[in-house]
This record gives sequence, C-alpha cells and structure tokens, in this order.
Amino acid sequence: MEAWLQSSIHTLLVLFALPRVGLPAIFLVSLVSATLLPLGSEPAVFAYVQMTPSMFWPAVLVATAGNTIGGAISYAMGAGAEAAWHRWRARQAAGHDEPPAPPAGAATNPGIPPRTDAAGPANAPSPGGRWHALTTRWFHRFGPPALLLSWLPGVGDPLCAVAGWLRLSFWPCVAYMAIGKFLRYTIMTVALLHAWPRVSGWL
Repeated sequence: MEAWLQSSIHTLLVLFALPRVGLPAIFLVSLVSATLLPLGSEPAVFAYVQMTPSMFWPAVLVATAGNTIGGAISYAMGAGAEAAWHRWRARQAAGHDEPPAPPAGAATNPGIPPRTDAAGPANAPSPGGRWHALTTRWFHRFGPPALLLSWLPGVGDPLCAVAGWLRLSFWPCVAYMAIGKFLRYTIMTVALLHAWPRVSGWL
C-alpha cells in the first residue's frame, strides 16, 4: 500500500510537473494535499515563485483556491458521514423501539444549527471519541472562525470534516478557511524565499 501511494504521488508530480504546466499544477497539488494524499503544497508554490517571481500573487491565490476547495470537500465528507451516522442510529432506534434523540454535538452556537431529523438512542455514544468531543467543544465556543486554523498540518483537514459533521454554516466556514490558508501561503512563501539563499549557501 505504501509503495503504491508513493508511486501514485510520483506519477502525479511528473504528470503535472513545474514549470511546464505551472498554475494548474499548483492548483491540483494544493487541492489534493487538503483531501486524500499526504502532499505538501508549499514546496510547489515556493518552487514556482522562485522560478517566476512575478507570479507570486497568482500562485498564492491559486494555491489558496485549491486548498480551500479541498477543505470544502472535507467539510462535505464530514456532513455526509454525519447523515449516514444518523440513518444508522435511526435504524438502531427503530429496531429497539427507542425514542429518537439528537446526537452529541447538537448545537447551541448560532453558527451550528440544531438537527431536527436526527434519531438514535438517548444514551448513544458520541462517534469519534475524545477527538470528536474536543473539536465539538472548540466549535461550540468559537463557531466558524475556528477554521482559521484549518491550515495546520495534520489538524486542519479533520477540523474541516468536523465542521461539516456539526453542520456549521457552509459559506462562513469556507470564508474562514480561505483567510487562514491565504495567510499561510503568503507567510510561508515569503519566509522560504528569504531563507532559501542562506540555506542553499550552507548546502
């Protein structure tokens, strides 16, 4: 499995190699890195900008768009998983003749609308364990602005998925994702451009 994944990543990077394709490659790598494959999009943005400095802002904006769309896909996956879980709990409740109850994470925050069609036993466990409980409390406290942290490696994608699970308002979530990711690409690309001459001098 690991060999197949590495081969797929290599094939993808060769197919959309910089600078032959350019901005479409930036978009694709940024999109995929926010969804399925463990790619880092910052090196691609940095490499492209280093070769064509005049394309700094187009590259940052395209990377932001791709990564934000990837975050929106993670949001949709979380919302779909939540709906599937509710259907499963409804079937469980029907099989045990138990009254319906809202799931863990039913919101009081204005950014998290309550579910009115949920079903499941009143003592149904919260899916996802401690991580789900922690992120649920985080979103109840901050709402969609919590997705300003959606750029964090290893944490950002699950945050987007949990936002979908909790049915936070979609467009505010996308807006905060975009702001966080835009700042990430801008700061990291500028930092790499300034640091690279010194690093390359040491190598």
